[in-house]
Amino acid sequence: MKPKPGSSKPAVRIGYGFDSHEFRPGIPLRIGGVALAHDKGLGGHSDGDVLLHGITDALLGAVAAPDIGALFPPSDPRWKGADSVIFLREALKRVRVAGYKVANIDASLILTAPKIGPHAAAIRVRVAELLGVHRDCVGLKAKTPEGLNLDHAAVAHVAVLLERVRGRKK
Repeated sequence: MKPKPGSSKPAVRIGYGFDSHEFRPGIPLRIGGVALAHDKGLGGHSDGDVLLHGITDALLGAVAAPDIGALFPPSDPRWKGADSVIFLREALKRVRVAGYKVANIDASLILTAPKIGPHAAAIRVRVAELLGVHRDCVGLKAKTPEGLNLDHAAVAHVAVLLERVRGRKK
């Protein structure tokens, strides 16, 4: 359906992202761009950062862009072990090109260990830095997967709110 002549972009857009990875021994653990001490890391073609992957997909979805797997396919050796910040920066570029900026995000991490509480402030600060927002615009909760049989994995659910950049009505 074609937009009406003279119509403008919505003032806000919402995106939702999800990611999950299995814990594996012998690899470092990164969550939200922060290295955490743990005996296992998250497997994945890249660095396995479930939180940054979830944020990336939420941003891409909010501007109706292809998802992280389409832009950075696991079949492409360029992304083997890649820092997830690369993916996030591409998503942010697409958000800017679409005429939006991040207003806030809210994320839930579901995992048994390590406990996120002692690291939550550092993760929020790092995510805020990456997104270019104040840390109070980054909500982060950690939950245990009671009854879900997910002791071997970490899961991230992320909602993002974008706001139109003033003066950009295309």
